[in-house]
Amino acid sequence: MKTYVITGATSGIGEALVNYLAKDNIIFAGYRDIDKLEALKQLSTNITPFYVDYSKPETIQHAIACIKNGTEKIDTVINVAGCVVAGAVENIPISELRRQFDVNVFGAFELSQALIPLLENGKIINISSMASFGIFPFISPYCASKRALDILFNSFLLENKHNIKVISVKPGVVATPLWSKSIRENSETMDKCSNYKNESNYLKSNALKNEKNGLNVQKVVNKIIKIDGCNNPKPSYCIGFDSTVTSVISRLPQQILNKIIKLKMKRLK
Repeated sequence: MKTYVITGATSGIGEALVNYLAKDNIIFAGYRDIDKLEALKQLSTNITPFYVDYSKPETIQHAIACIKNGTEKIDTVINVAGCVVAGAVENIPISELRRQFDVNVFGAFELSQALIPLLENGKIINISSMASFGIFPFISPYCASKRALDILFNSFLLENKHNIKVISVKPGVVATPLWSKSIRENSETMDKCSNYKNESNYLKSNALKNEKNGLNVQKVVNKIIKIDGCNNPKPSYCIGFDSTVTSVISRLPQQILNKIIKLKMKRLK
């Protein structure tokens, strides 16, 4: 029986991980949606829920205290919680950009950093994204946050003397509620993109399509479980054909890459 800390535990990849692992392991499950707390509790007696909202940094210390009061040893931290800030760069409020980094970078880092003393010889698995390769316009805050997450934690992997292994998991498009949620959360910013109507409409329709046709979430979970079981995991894994292709395309010279992306964007007009 291992001990896990999993954030974003009430939807998508996080929820699927908790459902799979809670049968035989101790889970500290981070949630933000109060309405889903009771359902989380009822899943298993092995689950200890803790509230954390990375857009409200004051909640992080309470989450850390909850975990430390409940265990003296953690085998694996899986940072799943995240959000997407989308829109044309010229219209994105600075407050939204800060929220993007608070949720996707600073929150995950602060929680993980505080748990290092309990993680000796353990693992940190970050659910990054193929967006971290940075080739997707109109979701640049999301791309930048995932890239920052990867860089920051890879430095920790190189530096730490606790034998903590850090792994970045980069899924492609996964069928989770994140897509429709991101449309709702970015509606105001995207509605301001009057000069980018076609692009905005494409983002919305593509997001709804992705929620239905993306990679089955259980396939992502199966890969994460396999990675967690490795004694010497690689520092980065792409999951899905689209993620693998994106990793290859991203290595092109920036000028060529930009031309390819601009040609694709012209087809939206």
